[in-house]
Amino acid sequence: MKRYAYFPGCATESTAKSTKLANSFVFGAIGIDLVEIKDWNCCGATSAHTLSDTMGLALPARPLARAERDWPDLDVVTGCASCYARLKLASHRVRTDREARYTVEKVIGKPYKAEREVYNFLDILSDAGIRDNIEAALLRRFKNLKAACYYGCLNIRPAEITGAGDRENPQAMDEIAALTGAEPIDWGFKTECCGAARQNDAAAGARPLAGRIIENARACGADAIITACPMCQLNLEMRQGEYILRREERRTGKARFPLAAMALSRDPEETIPVLSITELLAVAMGAGGRRLALDAHYVPAGRAMADALKGDAEREAFI
Repeated sequence: MKRYAYFPGCATESTAKSTKLANSFVFGAIGIDLVEIKDWNCCGATSAHTLSDTMGLALPARPLARAERDWPDLDVVTGCASCYARLKLASHRVRTDREARYTVEKVIGKPYKAEREVYNFLDILSDAGIRDNIEAALLRRFKNLKAACYYGCLNIRPAEITGAGDRENPQAMDEIAALTGAEPIDWGFKTECCGAARQNDAAAGARPLAGRIIENARACGADAIITACPMCQLNLEMRQGEYILRREERRTGKARFPLAAMALSRDPEETIPVLSITELLAVAMGAGGRRLALDAHYVPAGRAMADALKGDAEREAFI
């Protein structure tokens, strides 16, 4: 069994608990042991790195140093693109910048050599051997599920840090989703920024970004958006009701009470479900909708996943 030092990230302990359940189910099914880093802390993705370069490096370096001390033979993996970006950058800076390493070690109070690699879930799941394990674990198949695979910006860029190949049309998540019977679509926003990290300090510019992504996915015929980041997932779900509300107000010229956005986000006729790649895999591997808490999403996803499964027996077993 392969093992990785696992950095969960804050979202999996709060808004992305359903993704946390799926992560555990999927990685257990494919024979990968995620060893959670002890006493991990927030990586600082949402604000710290914009306030202080030192803080932006020290916050992700602290759990990386802890993992390096406790499991020196394990690489690190995370399922959040924002966390991945911060962890990957901290590791790169410590390796290549002696002054940065000295500063980081002084702040965190422990040595950190950055000798192990930092990966995201897509790196692991797209490995040829692991893909064989995924196929062996699949118990269900989807039909008529057109999936807009959304990578976001931070799993891909900057390429000199991430090592990503195709920055405009990556295929790793598309290929993983296709194993389940889902049909990945061609669309124009798969690596565009959704503005998740800037919703608080630059909302005026950030919020329209999510609306453009949702609009393009729907226009291209997607039945669901599949993500590789719980922050992107949350943002694309939360902003749907707001986007629909603003669209209606532009069309009718009548303003509605802002809380109406919450009700609109739960209207299956108006919204598109957003799932993590591990949630999609977990459904195909036999996990039930209640077990995965798919209807706890801001945009409930349980019924959409049930309807997309092949066969009445599979749909009944899933629900």
